[in-house]
This record gives sequence, structure tokens and C-alpha cells, in this order.
Amino acid sequence: MTQTDYRDLIDGPTWAFIAATDAEYPPDTATLTIADQRAIYDRMCRAFHRGYPAGVTAEDRAIAGVPCRIFAGANPVVLYLHGGGFVVGGLESHDDICAEIRARTGLTVVCADYRLSPEHLHPAAFDDCMAVAHALAAEGPILLCGDSAGGNLCAALAHALRGSAAVLLGQVLIYPGLGGDTDKGSYLTHAHAPMLTRDDVLFYKNIRHGAPPPQGDATVSPLQDKDFSALPPTLAISAQCDPLADDARDYAGKVNAAGGRAVWVEEPGLVHAYLRARSTVPRAAASFTRIVETLSAMAKGRWPEGGTE
Repeated sequence: MTQTDYRDLIDGPTWAFIAATDAEYPPDTATLTIADQRAIYDRMCRAFHRGYPAGVTAEDRAIAGVPCRIFAGANPVVLYLHGGGFVVGGLESHDDICAEIRARTGLTVVCADYRLSPEHLHPAAFDDCMAVAHALAAEGPILLCGDSAGGNLCAALAHALRGSAAVLLGQVLIYPGLGGDTDKGSYLTHAHAPMLTRDDVLFYKNIRHGAPPPQGDATVSPLQDKDFSALPPTLAISAQCDPLADDARDYAGKVNAAGGRAVWVEEPGLVHAYLRARSTVPRAAASFTRIVETLSAMAKGRWPEGGTE
């Protein structure tokens, strides 16, 4: 299949973001040792950290035995699950993103520091996130939000929590990897996309299990579930220039086909991990506004526009 020409598809500010990222986190980083990957990723996250908006504070404490960072605000609580391929990331990597979600929505945001692979294989990360979700949901309704691997975990929680006492007001999945077919569609047309390649996806996919992942397990690959009914309102966002792009589209389609409410948005010309570009790239800023406005609307039961819970 013909590879995509990104020279015109990606605009100048986004190319500048890609260059700044590559300077901190070289494209071949996934070939290095896990320790080196984490050190480089942590350094990059520090370089892109934008600080906290005025009035936002954070407290670190365990919830259900899982280290968490809590940005106190109003209810309902947003449980934010960070990206990083299940290998890198933690409370620091998405710290300022969570702080800004707190500032712009007014809602309490909780970021969970779930266990990482390869030291802790599946279902360790899922189990940690489920424990936190259960604890938060015992206190009231919650929202799920996550990027990349975190988007996978959010969707997996939404599927697993059906039929429980937990009330999920919505989920926002940001360039998630949901277990789509890596031998077709965007996995091929964007196999060599800036920021994330198909080879990177395959590396992260396998390292979570120490072997090729099991098929048909919704805690691993939500797209492979047989039942998409009774899921919360869903915003599934793709970056156009991303091998994972079709996963969000296909997931939203399955939710709608099952009678649920889901909206898929493909952010034009954007690349994987563009949340870190929200202050420098107008397209990323617009997408981040979409995210926080959707969370605010979901919190009030008014999403999609005009809908009611």
C-alpha cells in the first residue's frame, strides 16, 4: 500500500513540534533498553512541561493501593489514564495535561500511576486502573479520559464495568490503540508516520504480554469485544497521521451500531502524542479545547450537544 506523503498534510507548527520532540526523544528510542526508554521519555516530558495554571494544586496519595495524583476540584471525578505504550510514563509525564484539564473543566482529576510492562505484564495495568475506578465510583459518578495506551485502558474499564454499581458519565479516548488489525488500513497507510510507527505499535503491543497478545480479550483489545451495548457516551479521537487512526473510528462505529452514543473525530494533520503540542500548535489547541469542553458537557449529562442522560 502506498505510504502517505506528510509534507503538505502536516503544517508548519506541527513539524516544529515533531522536530522538538525528536530532539528529546529520537525516533529509534523503542529499540533501546527499557531503562533508557524511560529516562529519555521522562526527560522529554520535563522539557514539554508547561507548569500549573493559577489556582491548581495537586496531592499524591494512594487510592485502592495504587499511587495517584489528585487535582482537587468539583465532582464528578475525571479518572485520567496516561499514555506511554504500557512501558513509560507515570504521574510526572502527563502532570501538566491533567492540571490543565482541572483548570479548564473545574472538575477533580485523578491520574493513576498504574504498573508498567515488562516488569508487570497484563493484566497488572488493567487491574490497577480497575481498582482505582471502583474506589472512585463508590463515591459517585466518574468520567474516563486517556490517551494512547491510557485510551485503551479507559475503554477496557468501560466494557468491564458494565453491570456494576459504577456510574460512568462518559469516556474520552484520545488517539487510542484499541486492538485493531495491524495488517490493514491506517496501520499500513501511516506505518511510517512521524511520532509513532507501525513497528513501534507492534513493539508495545507484544511487550505488554511477553508474547503476542491474546485475541478476543476486551481487557486487552476493546475493539475485539463481542458486545458494544450499554457503554457510556464516547468521544473517540484520532490523529490523522497515526497508525492507530482507524481504531477510534471503528470503535465509535461499533458503539453506535449497538445503540449507544459515540462521536468519532479525526483531527486533521495531527500526529500521535499531540497533547504535548496544545500550547504551540493551533490544531492541537483546538483539539484540547474539544476534549475539555466534552468532559464538561458529559459531567452535566449534555453530550452530545442537546442530549440528556
